[in-house]
Amino acid sequence: MTEEELKKTSKFISYVLRHYPESAGLVLDSNGWADIDALIAGAQRNGLNLDRSSLMHIVATNNKKRFAINETQTLIRASQGHSVVVELGLIPQAPPFILYHGTSTRFLDSILQQGLLKGNRLHVHLSADSATAKQVGMRHGKVVILEVAAGQMAKDGYVFYMSENSVWLTDQVDPGYLKII
Repeated sequence: MTEEELKKTSKFISYVLRHYPESAGLVLDSNGWADIDALIAGAQRNGLNLDRSSLMHIVATNNKKRFAINETQTLIRASQGHSVVVELGLIPQAPPFILYHGTSTRFLDSILQQGLLKGNRLHVHLSADSATAKQVGMRHGKVVILEVAAGQMAKDGYVFYMSENSVWLTDQVDPGYLKII
């Protein structure tokens, strides 16, 4: 596969495992796992030239570690970012004192009024460093980085989780915990 084909296929896998498994004829179990052979067949039905070797390459080389494979290499799931209801088995954790969120300036007014909302996803995504937050925000336009007072949020009763690929997750971030940097 070319780099362009790998990127297109990775985006398809993310779309299917996070949002629309039925588009590839998949059924996710309650923990978000899908049969690898069914995923490959579904990708092929959607015109992608995916085989097990290419899939394993995509999983291993994805710089954001978006996907997890089970120990027997028969099941795959997205590490976070779902809009479909799944239980990832995440355990509440104490976050760092400060976390970061990258977004576009076009969303800033709304965020400063309403805070960070999960929208159609299961959680708000936060980064442990501003560089990662900047990368995330750049996907949406002119970037702005928000500092999140995660330590204070935790003291105030908010729950945080860390996904398998080290993305911090919470249900919402009220405007009072945000600062533009």
